[in-house]
Amino acid sequence: MNCEDQVQFLKRVGPVLAKKFARLGIVTVGDLLAHYPRRYVDYAHPVPVLSAPAGEEVVVKATVYAKLGTTRLPGGRTLVKVQAGDDSASLTLTWFNIPYAADKLLVDETYWFAGRVGGPLTAREMVSPVVRTCAQVKAAPFSAVYPQTEGLSSAVIGRCVAQALEQCVPLPDPLPPELRRRFRLPDKWTAVRMIHRPAGPEEIAAARRRLIFEELLCLQLALTLSRSRGQQRTSAPMEPRPLEPFWASLPFAPTGAQRRAAEEIAADLCRPAPMNRLLQGDVGSGKTLVAAAGIYLAALNGWQSALMAPTEILAVQHAENLQKTLAPFGLRVALLTGSMKAAAKKAALAAIASGEADLVVGTHAVLGTGVEFARLGLAIVDEQHRFGVRQRGQLAGKAGAPHLLVMSATPIPRTLSLLMYGDLDVSILDELPPGRMPIKTYAITGKKRRDMFAYLDKCIAAGQQVYIVCPLIEEGENTAQGMQAAKTYLEQVAKPLLPGRRIGLMHGRLKPKEKAEVMAAFSAGELDVLVSTTVIEVGVDVPRAGVMVIENAERYGLSALHQLRGRVGRGGGQAVCILISDHEGEAVRDRLRFLCHTTDGFQVAQYDLDHRGPGDFFGSRQHGLPTLQIADLASDTRALYAAQQTAHELLEADPGLDKPEHQVLARQVEQLLRRAALN
Repeated sequence: MNCEDQVQFLKRVGPVLAKKFARLGIVTVGDLLAHYPRRYVDYAHPVPVLSAPAGEEVVVKATVYAKLGTTRLPGGRTLVKVQAGDDSASLTLTWFNIPYAADKLLVDETYWFAGRVGGPLTAREMVSPVVRTCAQVKAAPFSAVYPQTEGLSSAVIGRCVAQALEQCVPLPDPLPPELRRRFRLPDKWTAVRMIHRPAGPEEIAAARRRLIFEELLCLQLALTLSRSRGQQRTSAPMEPRPLEPFWASLPFAPTGAQRRAAEEIAADLCRPAPMNRLLQGDVGSGKTLVAAAGIYLAALNGWQSALMAPTEILAVQHAENLQKTLAPFGLRVALLTGSMKAAAKKAALAAIASGEADLVVGTHAVLGTGVEFARLGLAIVDEQHRFGVRQRGQLAGKAGAPHLLVMSATPIPRTLSLLMYGDLDVSILDELPPGRMPIKTYAITGKKRRDMFAYLDKCIAAGQQVYIVCPLIEEGENTAQGMQAAKTYLEQVAKPLLPGRRIGLMHGRLKPKEKAEVMAAFSAGELDVLVSTTVIEVGVDVPRAGVMVIENAERYGLSALHQLRGRVGRGGGQAVCILISDHEGEAVRDRLRFLCHTTDGFQVAQYDLDHRGPGDFFGSRQHGLPTLQIADLASDTRALYAAQQTAHELLEADPGLDKPEHQVLARQVEQLLRRAALN
């Protein structure tokens, strides 16, 4: 048996169990062996019964004193009890609905029991423990616990893994011997056997170190090769033109960061290879203006540009703002969205195809089969985290090899950006435009809600508008007590506490036209307050919006809270964000306090990564990267940097990974590219 064989051909697996394995992404024996344990039960170091911490999973070594028999319970259920103990205390072992649980246990024999110890010190108990004999503990002192799915337990997965380890031929090693010697890593087959059947913590550490490095190295190689394959000559060659006329046309001075990023983009546009650049900046840092500078340069060279936004609201906003910015140069902007009427859409498509439109701004509609560009030279994707690699590739595919600029207002720590956007150069806007003041942020409990509404009323009287964000649309979506629902909140909280004020409602179940109408009313100042879900996280700039209230703030990651906070203060003046949470956990209070004391999105993102892991960034799996099997981006940064350096050295010496010693590595990288749809 080899790693490419189907997992269903393992003994006692078959088609039914294979379908359950498929839910975990396990199709082949190789996939099964790459399904690494998430933790281990340490049978080598049992704790005394008396000192076992209550409620925590532990292993105790105890001798069976007596079998107390089986009790029949109402409903046909059974209860089996066994009395055991060690020198420190006695222990009652209990199993529900497993009548044969005690059959193999012998009185006066010693066993290892894994589970949670409860009860008082004088009557300790353990419910449904896992039992190991002395021989089993000697054979496997550390027992692996695997990520599982419904109908497929960790024990069944472990049994299948053990069978695969016995029957599979040794896995080929992607890492050349020289590389293993340099980093003092075990070979692949040894590492795989140790990760599943370790003799001790040292073997676990050695196996993890080897497998983490390999995973990150393959990922870096895949990203670099993906990028190099796009280094053909651009289909939109451009000549350098000064950007000063563009800057001079603005009613304000751009920041130094905006000028710097625009010059980086301009330099890329004038190179033979297509630009692949990420423009990253905090909410309100002026990314759209920098993109406009690139559009201006492309138009001077006779090329069209296309900008794709994630929502119609944002697409309309971009079209209006960019039309104003580019109008002094006679450039024409066409809007293309899914909800446009047939006549307007037909006119837009004609303008795009004829080249009359210098810039096309739209949603996913820009990717449609009927959209034909006359001379597409620059493709721009806004809010990159909302689109995957494949989608931005589709936009670029509207021409032979156009330049590509992707923009993100989600600050990402360097560690993550190297993986998520490893195929892109990065420009960072780290300054706020003139007149933008840092937003003041406060954390309060629900007890202060009535006082807060009195403050909101004063703000509205002073001409400001207010956002109030709730985590749910309506009650019944979540059983958690205290969750605020936008519809109920509007009627039972906002209206009674703000009598006479104009209050609107926005949520994800509204039709696009309804959303647009609500946002247009709020933007026009026809509403004082907008009660909403997080659908306004990416939305229209409302200059008079000065206060952001976020109910149940503990429900969001800091990066999401920071994005919501950035919706206010867009028109100058002091803006305020109020976080409301009754959660008593110290970790939650620490997170909210941290947000109150920093407005730097990159610091916020790093804190989220360190304390919550990469879920906020990788949760949607839209980034186009494969799921990491063993590496942890929050803690394996040293391995990541070593992998990046090694990938650079390998490709410098062997650009196509064509040498014999790199053939296995090349195949693994190709598989990764196919899985991630990067090639």
